[in-house]
Amino acid sequence: MTLIIVFILLLCYFLIATENITNINKAATAIFAGTVGWVLYICYGTNFVMSQHPDEYIDFLAGASPTSLAVKEYIANNVFLTYVGRASEVVTFLLATMTIVEILNNNGCFDFITQLLKTRSSKKMLWTLTGVTFLLSANLDNLTTTVMMLTLMHQVISSRRQRMVFGSAIVIAANMGGALTVIGDPSGLVIWNMGKVSATNFSMSLMIPCLISCIIPVWWIGRSLPERCDSEWITMPYRGNDTRLNVWQRLVMLFVGIGGLWFIPTFHNITQLSPFIGALCVLAVLWIVNEIFNRKLINSDQMTRSRVPGVLQYGVIQMMLFVMGMMLAIGVVQETGVTKWIIAEFGQHAKDVWLVGILSGAISSVLDNFATAMSFFSLSEAPLNDLYWKMISYATAVGGNILCVGSMSGMAFIKMERIHIGWYFRHVGLATLVASVFGLAILYFY
Repeated sequence: MTLIIVFILLLCYFLIATENITNINKAATAIFAGTVGWVLYICYGTNFVMSQHPDEYIDFLAGASPTSLAVKEYIANNVFLTYVGRASEVVTFLLATMTIVEILNNNGCFDFITQLLKTRSSKKMLWTLTGVTFLLSANLDNLTTTVMMLTLMHQVISSRRQRMVFGSAIVIAANMGGALTVIGDPSGLVIWNMGKVSATNFSMSLMIPCLISCIIPVWWIGRSLPERCDSEWITMPYRGNDTRLNVWQRLVMLFVGIGGLWFIPTFHNITQLSPFIGALCVLAVLWIVNEIFNRKLINSDQMTRSRVPGVLQYGVIQMMLFVMGMMLAIGVVQETGVTKWIIAEFGQHAKDVWLVGILSGAISSVLDNFATAMSFFSLSEAPLNDLYWKMISYATAVGGNILCVGSMSGMAFIKMERIHIGWYFRHVGLATLVASVFGLAILYFY
């Protein structure tokens, strides 16, 4: 049964890596692996529990006879819920931040981005898109930022050829900005929730590598752009029937939303509560402010239009389901004892973080970066703020940029602009690969 469960996870990895060929959604694959794995686990529950948790199970029985019902109850309440809780922390955090973005976007709090794009200079357009995306993705999740910026870019740039270049820069900036903080990428959020890294130490260690891995590829692809870009300016500010906020009200909401997200690491250090509680607190305050500012529209039942593209909402929901499925799938493999065996057999090689970083980066270029990061995280018991956690987080993030298929942000870009992997690797991936090596070296010797 252990071999069957491991095979299901490996099959899941294969389907995730070939999503652009098979057209099987990686979220569906991850959910299948996670649910079926636990069903198979509980069928042989007694064997697994007695091999992994014998003392705890005996204490749970408290002298009673071991029965099939008893072992299922133990697994459900003492084993399974542990992994569900860890996954739910991450998913709830993502749900809260996605809702914060929706509220801010509905009220026009990101209208300043379009104002910044009023230029005919290709270089200025490129670096403006890159800088804004990098900063936003460091505070929001990178998929939400990517889809929002790609949608905005699609409205402004009419030339598909130029959209391919600008979109590539957006994906790179979103992934590296997300890797910079513990709240910008699901993998960083996971190890922060696990207590493996502290927010400040994590960001300070990855700042220079992330900047290098963003600036070098963007500079390289910018060389192929003409002096002037084919831009179509949008009449601003946008008004619909969804908001009537003035400038200062939008600034207040932006301060509450983004400023609140910045405060979450401090909130966690003070209270030691899970970060998703801080995200929900920020959401609650922002929601109340939104109700106060828009009370006239709410009372007149006029707030019916959403400024958020449906693809953004659908994409983020897929990401949340994917995170849940992968964490459950890897969790059930851990409970079979396979992870402990791998650590015992190959643990000495895991001490070479340089080798591990290169390997994880290479795998994440074809597999999903979150799935790769979770797999490598499960193979180590390194202490707080160890280089191992930062190396895996960085390597998997930058690895997802090499072929564009290794991240959900890249897949969103491929689907939106119909990008061919060969074109991306020739024009973007090689520069990203070179920059990633520099970043790994700096992180290793820093």
